[in-house]
Amino acid sequence: MSDTSNTVKKESAESQTTVAPADDPTAAAVSVVDPRLLIREEGFKGYITEFKRKVKGGELGSLPVIVGLIVIGIIFQSQNSRFLSADNLSNISYYLSATGMLSIGLVFVLLLGEIDLSVGSVSGLASTLFAVFVVNHGMEGWLALVLTIVTGVGIGALHGFFFARIGVPAFVVTLAGFLGWNGLMLWLLGSSGTINIPDEGPVHLLGQSSFFMDQSIAGAYILAGLGVASLAYGSLVDQRRRKAAGVPFRPTSEIALRVGLLAVAAFVTAAVLNSAAGVSNSLVIFLASLVIVDFVLRRTPYGRKVFAVGGGIEAARRAGINVSMIRITVFAISGGFAAVGGMFFAGQTQSATLNAGGGNTLMLAIAAAVIGGTSLFGGRGSVWSALLGMLVIQSIQTGLDLLNMNTSIQYMITGGVLLGAVVIDSVSRKSQKAAGRG
Repeated sequence: MSDTSNTVKKESAESQTTVAPADDPTAAAVSVVDPRLLIREEGFKGYITEFKRKVKGGELGSLPVIVGLIVIGIIFQSQNSRFLSADNLSNISYYLSATGMLSIGLVFVLLLGEIDLSVGSVSGLASTLFAVFVVNHGMEGWLALVLTIVTGVGIGALHGFFFARIGVPAFVVTLAGFLGWNGLMLWLLGSSGTINIPDEGPVHLLGQSSFFMDQSIAGAYILAGLGVASLAYGSLVDQRRRKAAGVPFRPTSEIALRVGLLAVAAFVTAAVLNSAAGVSNSLVIFLASLVIVDFVLRRTPYGRKVFAVGGGIEAARRAGINVSMIRITVFAISGGFAAVGGMFFAGQTQSATLNAGGGNTLMLAIAAAVIGGTSLFGGRGSVWSALLGMLVIQSIQTGLDLLNMNTSIQYMITGGVLLGAVVIDSVSRKSQKAAGRG
């Protein structure tokens, strides 16, 4: 029999197996059915059954964040009717992308169960390097952008080397980076403390408020259409591939429902944002980055290795994974996204300043990833948590600004939300262990 046939039979067998409790050898075998088969056979009732199973098992996913966003919207809208206005929603979407880029890189690090305290300083240094290249040395903007991002990747790889090869704890290495790179940024800025960047090239692109062309509504709808078409195409291809292999697949009705819900959300969002400043280039790049990185983490061998190392280092080593290589590359990715985030900040302010990447930028980037659902304990999470977490944080900040609340109140509320997210994560992990899936 061919290898392909063996693989198909193995995957089919995995969809329905029988297991008996280890502590009761006389117990009858229990049939374990793949959730996708349950949904396909029971329809809507199957979805309800699967949802209850996940909740009981601590697999809450993005549910707490979505509920939190609804609660935030209701509270702030009741206090100020401008909160859900098109202009305010446009501001939220515009300003979340810079810190969100830092958060994407941090998701990789958190998946290993580690931390990177240097991303704020690296982002500030990146914007300063770009300004020095362009303004002080007359370098072409796009070349300066590439060199800036490469520098960020190199800095992250250096952190990863000290952590993976030398054995210095990631907390200590990145704390040193936090201090050192911030000092280098201050030295490059000099006594003036500010370098103004011309509104052209990458800076103009990232600072534009409307995607595709200035003041055009076409870009938002084109983007929404591409997103919906991509989901439909990818889902149908995956369904056909799994059906041909004889393994469980999503029914066409479920695919149609998912595509329909995305279409409604995407085109409504496009219409709302178009009634204000439009969909910003920075938001488009942020969303595109999420799609690409999500594919890398979920659909490539490298992504599976990242999750494996985060789930258990010894098990990953015995499986033949080069743990040191994964650690170094993960920190390099974090440094690269920090540099990109720094360019986003430069595009928004058209300058490099002492405040770039400072203040609470680092804490907000970490909080976004954790609030969005990425576990601090490693091995569990998604890059989409960067988007969800930033929506929560930026909504809170914007809502409190509308209410003229002091910055101290913003810090306290954001801290409380972060603590709540970590508590939910801890309780969820305990529930999974109790259910035998931890």
